[in-house]
Amino acid sequence: MTSFIIGAHTNRNIPTEWRDDADRNCPFCRIIAGEMPSTRLYEDDKVIAILDILPLRHGHTLVIPKAHYSRLSELPPEYASAVGQAVTKVANGLTKALGNTALNVVCNQEYAQAVPHVHYHIIPAPTFDSNAGVGPSEKAKENEIPLSRREMHQREFESREELDEDEGKNLAVRIRASL
Repeated sequence: MTSFIIGAHTNRNIPTEWRDDADRNCPFCRIIAGEMPSTRLYEDDKVIAILDILPLRHGHTLVIPKAHYSRLSELPPEYASAVGQAVTKVANGLTKALGNTALNVVCNQEYAQAVPHVHYHIIPAPTFDSNAGVGPSEKAKENEIPLSRREMHQREFESREELDEDEGKNLAVRIRASL
């Protein structure tokens, strides 16, 4: 269901205080420095985890390295490791707190990245049996019928295309050569 989540971020209005410009630090750097408010869930010497202020769903959490890097592909191994450990720890706490083990974990690089600072979204999946945990972007409009879990999975499945075997082999060679 990641395409539904990514689609929700595309063309999202970005608050002016989030905009990264040459005169100011990025908003996540300002949060890390204590210059902007946040609801911190977890913190260590390399990572913080905060609740998203525009959540897609109840419990939507961001895990952010304290060092500023715009691209995941440029994140040093020690920060990547720390972020991975924090994602696991926070995901465990989130699933226990919400009583819902279904999650999406997403990290955008440039595309659909509202803040140009590496961060992971941990987004609880909808529960489908009630409106508990359903955020504003999921609430059905008056004339729409909400999708069931099966319908959402079906739409996601139908939007996929099979990987061409030769294309896949060529891509794998290029990726391995770059590792």
